[in-house]
Amino acid sequence: MSSRSVHVVRLPVVRPPVPMSGALRAVESFLLSGGQQTARRNAWAAVVADRQRARDRREAEHEMAALMDGVRGPR
Repeated sequence: MSSRSVHVVRLPVVRPPVPMSGALRAVESFLLSGGQQTARRNAWAAVVADRQRARDRREAEHEMAALMDGVRGPR
């Protein structure tokens, strides 16, 4: 029997690049979908509140102008 040793050479495994960005986006959209809905609802509530404040401000300006005209008297 001969005493030869066999050396196994392992070559590096070259794998094609995995489209991680697509996978990460899918996971992100799944995990954040509820949060995005909440963010949209909050944003819309802020828009509605801003519109209401603008309406209230315009109404107050008209009332103040009417009061000031009443204080000044007829011209």
